[in-house]
Amino acid sequence: MNFFEHQAAARRASTRLVLLFALAVAGIVAAVDAAVYLAAGAQLVPAATIVTLAVIGLSSLYRIASLRGGGDPVALQLGGVPVPEDTTDFNLRRLRNVVEEIAIASGVPVPRLYVLEHEAGINAFAAGYAPADAVVAVTRGALDRLNRDELQGVIAHEFSHILNGDMRLNIRLMGVLFGILVLALIGRKVLQFGGGGRGRDRGAAAVMLAAVVAIVIGYVGLFFARMIKAGVSRQRESLADASAVQFTRQTRGLSGALKKIGGLDAGSRLNDRGNAEEVSHMLFGEGLEVSRLFATHPPLLERIRALEPDFRGEQLESLRRHWALSPPDGAGEDAAMGLAESHAGALPAVGAEIALDPARVADQVASPSPGDYGRADAIAARIPAPLRALAARRDAVMPLLLGLLLDGDAALAANQRMEIAARLGEGAADDAMRLRSGELAGLHPMLRLPLAALAFPVLRLRPRPELERFLDAVQAVANADGEVSLFEYCLGRLLQVQVRDSLEPSKHARFGRRKLADAGSEIATLLCVVAQAGNDDPAEAKRAYLAGIDRVLPREHLPYLARDGVQALEGVWPALDTLDPLARELLVEGIAATIAHDGRVGVAEAELLRTICGVLRCPLPPMLEG
Repeated sequence: MNFFEHQAAARRASTRLVLLFALAVAGIVAAVDAAVYLAAGAQLVPAATIVTLAVIGLSSLYRIASLRGGGDPVALQLGGVPVPEDTTDFNLRRLRNVVEEIAIASGVPVPRLYVLEHEAGINAFAAGYAPADAVVAVTRGALDRLNRDELQGVIAHEFSHILNGDMRLNIRLMGVLFGILVLALIGRKVLQFGGGGRGRDRGAAAVMLAAVVAIVIGYVGLFFARMIKAGVSRQRESLADASAVQFTRQTRGLSGALKKIGGLDAGSRLNDRGNAEEVSHMLFGEGLEVSRLFATHPPLLERIRALEPDFRGEQLESLRRHWALSPPDGAGEDAAMGLAESHAGALPAVGAEIALDPARVADQVASPSPGDYGRADAIAARIPAPLRALAARRDAVMPLLLGLLLDGDAALAANQRMEIAARLGEGAADDAMRLRSGELAGLHPMLRLPLAALAFPVLRLRPRPELERFLDAVQAVANADGEVSLFEYCLGRLLQVQVRDSLEPSKHARFGRRKLADAGSEIATLLCVVAQAGNDDPAEAKRAYLAGIDRVLPREHLPYLARDGVQALEGVWPALDTLDPLARELLVEGIAATIAHDGRVGVAEAELLRTICGVLRCPLPPMLEG
């Protein structure tokens, strides 16, 4: 499956989750009604049904509401400690480097990082609603025991969940399962705090009996919860393993991490059993010891053999005996294998061109190839150190991002500076202008989006009122004059999309259902603006538009009309935002066909395509394959 098929499958899985939840609730209600019927007769059964449904429903809604903040509440719930952007700790720096390279290769913002410091097992998870609010958490055991290749394989596995819509489903699953388990939780708390009553107190005895019944019925809920988790997550874990191998170019890293889970006493278990139960479907490895029937992951040996078909169980036993005497040290293995630092390749020349097949562009969305990872390595290594340092500073991140949007024309840049000063103050405006004429001058086109991706985790730490003013400034800068380039406009729009997604992830990160024909005028406007931006000759612009519209809506009569610059795009995004995943696939093909109507694109045009895809929440890797 490609990205769009994954998204469509995730939407179907959400529907299936609702049906499974309804069946589980029906089972719990039936158990409660049976207990009430035996204890008090039929007259109280309707009331018991209503109360049970209310408790389960309200509990699920409460838990879902508590997770509206995205991935951060999940990481903090498990005791996660944020990883500083400027950390000098070797293991944390290695983790950050690996995550940044994979984020750049994927075309998404760098997620926030957490470490579960008190967990010796090897495990990790990604949580959130969308890439813009994603967090990745790893255990201390993973940092200490895994070498760079193995850590890379684990992180690539988690990025597969980020890119393919699994995180959103996992968050909803947490809310749904909480409602199913709430009766057992209530019964446990009553037994824990209500045992002090006198033995002859009939009321206390009745309460304690009800608590025991609630716990027993709660096990019915636990059974359904584990069955739902196993059914929803097991196949997704296998797909994530396959995506990680595709991404990192080799099986050695991921299989090595799985072998260490099987060969070390701590395995992938989490000490926090209560929270491990709730998040087990989100983890890289099994967080609890459960029977195969309820396992949220395929058997460990099966996962290893999918990567190394000749691997045998006896080899795992041999590793277990060896590591019992001499536990693995990830940093030491890096030094021994020369993996401490990655080796960067070269970036293409600014004027370079590549052949482009629009159909292949859609296949590359959220599906980075080995070449993409190599380019990400080169990109990360060539972002100037002063700009990297600014991207990690809370006080500098807003001027840095605004500096990327400032126009090369001095008069227009002066107008843009006034817009920034009116919203963020003279200091921020001066810093943005200084960066535009200094460190950002002459920045390679392929470094602009990755630099923004590196800055994003720090940006979203700013207080909400500041972020609102920042978004206002971004919009004002992008619309300061009709001469603003399409790339600058779309980069500004991309920043707005990502910040909005991080501020209210549950509101914005949703699966759309609109079909292409329902957004025909908006699609035509987008393709017209893209065609005119890339072609000064009106006849060439029309040919580019027709190449795109023929891909998207070949049976619709949507004539080519001249548009008034980038401002014409302001009205198209709400409709395009609600497109069905498979409809977006054709739209991406159409945009690619418009940009490359002659079959070739330059580096700057490829970056424009990536930016527009980012606005549409279809992340494209750094450079397109010919």
